[in-house]
Amino acid sequence: MPTRHVVVPLKDFSLAKSRLRNNGHQETEAMVRQLATAVVRACAPQPCTIVTESLSVRAFAEDLGISSLLTTATDLNGAVSDARDALRATCEQLIVVHGDLRNPSGLGSWEPGPGVTIVTDHHGTGTNVLALDCALPFTFFYGPDSAARHELEARRLEQTVSIIRTSPWAFDIDELSDLEK
Repeated sequence: MPTRHVVVPLKDFSLAKSRLRNNGHQETEAMVRQLATAVVRACAPQPCTIVTESLSVRAFAEDLGISSLLTTATDLNGAVSDARDALRATCEQLIVVHGDLRNPSGLGSWEPGPGVTIVTDHHGTGTNVLALDCALPFTFFYGPDSAARHELEARRLEQTVSIIRTSPWAFDIDELSDLEK
């Protein structure tokens, strides 16, 4: 069984979910903390690290009893790359999980197969969960159409690719409409 490590990238809670804040959602910061807590807890018993640029999120990780990695990266791709590079010596398989999943149950017992596994968002275009060999020189492409871009990167590296389009992990919170579903 490969050594797996889950990475949850989180930005400072006071800055997270700008689309919700800009549309008048109240209590965004509290909701982001709740979602992140549920995700981290659902990753047990797998080792989990929060990667962040924020000292307050680092303290949040400590309060949850998990490790954190402080990064100077200013974007998600850089933060995840930093985490992969830091974990490379002790990790065979990296699992990147977004901290805003509505139903993270089962993450800790998930055993992705070899190669690259992409769990898309409910639109089929984003990447909510990504599993790959930690030693792979994979370039991350979070942002618009990340699922297709991650698939292309995996194929460029001649990896087998599994795409999961139907999953409880497909539902993340980005827009007000996501709260209603």
